Amino acid sequence: MEIALLLLVMMTVGAVIGGFTNSLAIKMLFRPYKAVYIGKWRVPFTPGLIPKRREELARQLGLMVVNHLLTAESLKAKFLNTEKEKALTAWLQKECRKVFEIDDSVEAVLNRFDLESPVPYLEHTMDNWIEDQYDQLKEKYMFLTLRETLPEQWQQRLDQKVTSVSTYILEKGEDYFSSEEGKEKVQTMIDDFLKTRGTLGSMVQMVMGNTSLADKVQPEIIKFLKHPGTHDILEQVLHKEWEKVKDWQWERAFSIVTDRDLIIRLKGILKERMNLNEWMNKPFGSVIQPLENRLIEDLIPKASLKAKDILIERIEDILSKMRLQEIVREQVDSFEVSRLEELVLGISKREFKMITYLGALLGGLIGIVQGVFVLLTGL
Repeated sequence: MEIALLLLVMMTVGAVIGGFTNSLAIKMLFRPYKAVYIGKWRVPFTPGLIPKRREELARQLGLMVVNHLLTAESLKAKFLNTEKEKALTAWLQKECRKVFEIDDSVEAVLNRFDLESPVPYLEHTMDNWIEDQYDQLKEKYMFLTLRETLPEQWQQRLDQKVTSVSTYILEKGEDYFSSEEGKEKVQTMIDDFLKTRGTLGSMVQMVMGNTSLADKVQPEIIKFLKHPGTHDILEQVLHKEWEKVKDWQWERAFSIVTDRDLIIRLKGILKERMNLNEWMNKPFGSVIQPLENRLIEDLIPKASLKAKDILIERIEDILSKMRLQEIVREQVDSFEVSRLEELVLGISKREFKMITYLGALLGGLIGIVQGVFVLLTGL
């Protein structure tokens, strides 16, 4: 009975010492967090191992991340491959299609991102561009003739327009002289003419009596305007004059219209054609709709491939400029030891308990061996 009691006591003492020792060793990895002093003498084993070596641990973790975890080769193999490129392209295409479905106006979309309307800027840019182009063209063609500078197709088209212009002039003349205003103008011209002829004019008026000369002259003028020969004469005159105009230097052409009037007219035509304010009120998706196929089917795949190639080529420089080692070191070094202890124990709590139990088991076995040894030596 005494032998069994002795072995039990020795085993219990050994188990308690072994378990406590291992548990204390685990705690001493982190605690105490700071060095303990008695006067100027620092108590041994303070602070704990990890707080004491935290700077070295942070440095080694930084090296491990840079040299073994986030290496250029591992990133290339994991992320910069054809499969990931296709996945990125598909995701970008899917997200991009949503942009073309936006029903809000262009102005509303810009306001959403606190962006001002580009209309004033675009109009100002167009105005400057028109003025610059006008000055350049004027300087370039100033002493050249219209015949030398106008495209051949333009000249042929303008030549053909002479006939249309002749017809237009005669039609408008006929309309005017057929109207009451035209008749009154004819009468006024006849009266003025007769007044300048003195006695002859008075005699003509006496012969005509109450009959108006305008009533007789007006139909003759209209008949003259309708006559095919009149059209031919006018067309020939316009052709001759147009041929003369072709030999004008642009300097003479520019002198007919002032620069400012022409520039203002050009600006007005361009703004009228573009109508930027109306464009700003259109749905954003419909405005950019013409770009959909090109953007989704062409530009995005090319951009993804190009981005992958650039990253593969420059990833080492990017990683070096990111200074990952310093970032990891600073982050670990800034961790509170208590927080670090919670992380480690949270991950390895089960294993640490097993180490404590293993210490108690080994301590108990050693206690039994010691008890047997004491009994044998005692005998």
